[in-house]
Amino acid sequence: MFTGTRSNRGRTAVLGVIGAAVLGFALAGCASGAEGGADASTTAPAAESGDAVGVVGVWGDPGAQNTPSLVFAEDGKVTGTDGCNRLMGSWTADGDTVEFAPLVSTRMACEGVDTWLSGGASGTWTDTSLVVLDESGTEIGTLERSE
Repeated sequence: MFTGTRSNRGRTAVLGVIGAAVLGFALAGCASGAEGGADASTTAPAAESGDAVGVVGVWGDPGAQNTPSLVFAEDGKVTGTDGCNRLMGSWTADGDTVEFAPLVSTRMACEGVDTWLSGGASGTWTDTSLVVLDESGTEIGTLERSE
């Protein structure tokens, strides 16, 4: 019976090492993508039409502390912050509508910060503002164009 317990402990230790290795590889992959090292064949196209160019740029103020912002790149990547957590993902556009697919974030706890932007799934934009919607299509906030 004692042998079985030792065996389970050994398996638990091995699984822990494997889990740490997988996490390390995943984080290394995120770091290389954040520095622009991602292969162009793995990036999502921004849109098939010229309408998408209008959403490319900075929305909100990335330099302001505890304030949400998004940056839409021409290659279909979106990065930003909800005022607390870093956000990243891809986007596509059709006319004045932009879809985030998916928008993922870190999960830090920031006291007194409304992290509404992390719930964003899509949005509609004009020349001056981006209205962000959640999965159900409910408006959750607005970002003003910075650039």
